Amino acid sequence: MSVSVRDEDVADAAGGREEGRRRRSVALLGSLLRPVRGPAWGTVLLVVAAQGAQVAGPALVAAGLDRGLPALRDGDPVPLLLAAGGYVVTALLGGVLTAATVRASARVSQAILLDLRRRVFRHTQLLSLEFHERYTSGRIISRQTSDLDAVRELLDGGITTLATSGLAMLLTAASLTVLDWRSGAVLLVAVIPGAILTRWFQTRSQVTYRRSRTASARLIVRFVETMTGMRAVQAFRREAAERRRYGDRAEEYRSANDAAIRLNGVFDTGLTLIGNLTVATVLVVGGLRVLHGGIDVGVLVAAVLYARRFFAPLSQIGMFYNSFQSANAALEKLATLLAEEPTVPAPQHPVALATPRGDVRFEAVEFGYGTGPVVLPRFDLHLPAGRTVALVGETGAGKSTVAKLLARFYDPRHGRVLLDGVDLRDLDPADLRRAVVMVTQEAYLFSGSVAANIALGRPGATRAEIERAARAVGVHDLVASLPAGYDTLVDKRGVRLSAGQRQLVSFARAFLADPALLVLDEATSSLDVPGERLVQDGLRTLLADRSAVVIAHRLSTVMTADRVLVVARGRVVEDGSPDELVRAGGRFAALHAEWRASVGGAGLV
Repeated sequence: MSVSVRDEDVADAAGGREEGRRRRSVALLGSLLRPVRGPAWGTVLLVVAAQGAQVAGPALVAAGLDRGLPALRDGDPVPLLLAAGGYVVTALLGGVLTAATVRASARVSQAILLDLRRRVFRHTQLLSLEFHERYTSGRIISRQTSDLDAVRELLDGGITTLATSGLAMLLTAASLTVLDWRSGAVLLVAVIPGAILTRWFQTRSQVTYRRSRTASARLIVRFVETMTGMRAVQAFRREAAERRRYGDRAEEYRSANDAAIRLNGVFDTGLTLIGNLTVATVLVVGGLRVLHGGIDVGVLVAAVLYARRFFAPLSQIGMFYNSFQSANAALEKLATLLAEEPTVPAPQHPVALATPRGDVRFEAVEFGYGTGPVVLPRFDLHLPAGRTVALVGETGAGKSTVAKLLARFYDPRHGRVLLDGVDLRDLDPADLRRAVVMVTQEAYLFSGSVAANIALGRPGATRAEIERAARAVGVHDLVASLPAGYDTLVDKRGVRLSAGQRQLVSFARAFLADPALLVLDEATSSLDVPGERLVQDGLRTLLADRSAVVIAHRLSTVMTADRVLVVARGRVVEDGSPDELVRAGGRFAALHAEWRASVGGAGLV
């Protein structure tokens, strides 16, 4: 009994999550439609007018045959000319209105997509670092590309096609019923097998569609993994094996697409058969009635024309289902992403810090990532303004966590992190970003010039200020030697900087920002020995007259600090100046001895 109860609880929870996703996606769609509801209703009116003009054609043909021709035989050409002229006018009007519908629908859909793209980008920027470390960049890219494309396909043609097709069928059936109710009854009877076939196609296509999407995703993953790991593939001679594995995935994808094509073939063939049988039935029944004087020839021709055009929209409605399934799933994912809340909220009453000094305090800080174990059980630190403190220790000791708390990428569970006496949770975000700059080992450069990448530290800086920052950290000569100097592009069409060179550019960026507190998190890890020697003078300039927290395994930077903290399991186990800790003979002394032995031959001691 307990198992079934738990199963019911799980099912209820899953149903609740599904209902929650559905509500979020409906709310998102409603918020996207509200700003464009005026143009959207205008598009609906255009659809109605266009279909009304097109459906009038067969009725005018009937009028021309049954009234125009007899009048012409009696010497009066006006009825025939009116019918023919009306047919031409409605055909032209239908074409013009259809074109206007396409344009209006495109304007509405593009406005919605622009709004949605901006929302996704803006929201992902506002989300905290915890989200980005949990939610992989590939998933975010998928939201901005494939999911938005699925919504685009639905908005660009799917909804308009559905509305146009449904209205065309409704107006066609109504016009035929008004013209001749018996022929209309034949058409309505034929709708039953058509609807059954369409429903059968929808259920089968959902399965084949999912199979095709899954196979496509597996094929892409296999391709990306093989290309990314090409060095390992070639080093271990795995080309043949990877070719077979990729071939298996390609065959799986081909088989899924083949099944989808065959399903579409059955659906199209079935609809064509039902449509042709309906036309034949209308023609036979109507022809017999013409012979007995039950209806006029023009009405019979109009009935055949209406019957022919009735089943074409049904095929489009069936094909719409796949687009709807894809867009619905995509909209749920986008709504879930937009429902994410920042774990580091903006302060309700921000405190300004116009002239930061860089005085830092950790007061009884306890921290753990998410709901995980505690990383910093109780951390206390006071860094007076203008001083440099270095944190060293084994990987996972908690050093980078301290850096992330200083930059307020995370908030502590308990305790406070203060800058110049102000809790970071209360500090104005703009003042915090100006006062604290963090340089990590991942020196990311954006597409653009070297100068633009350095100026990221202070947008609006002059070329002279950019060059001064580059000289200060020792990267000016490198930049000047590039093909276009500071205007050299650092994307795939331009120069490719090494990891150490990118790090030097990031130092120049930090120097230009001129923060009160500088945080270096393994910032020299990408530098080789010559590069490290080159950057030491630049770092001295960079760290001068400002507060700094330096996290490094390499001790070349640590030895210039005013104070060193050795961290183990989130606790400070040694504290003092570099020379004091070396003389003390503890953990730092052992690290120092290993460092001197490793670099002794390079002339850095």
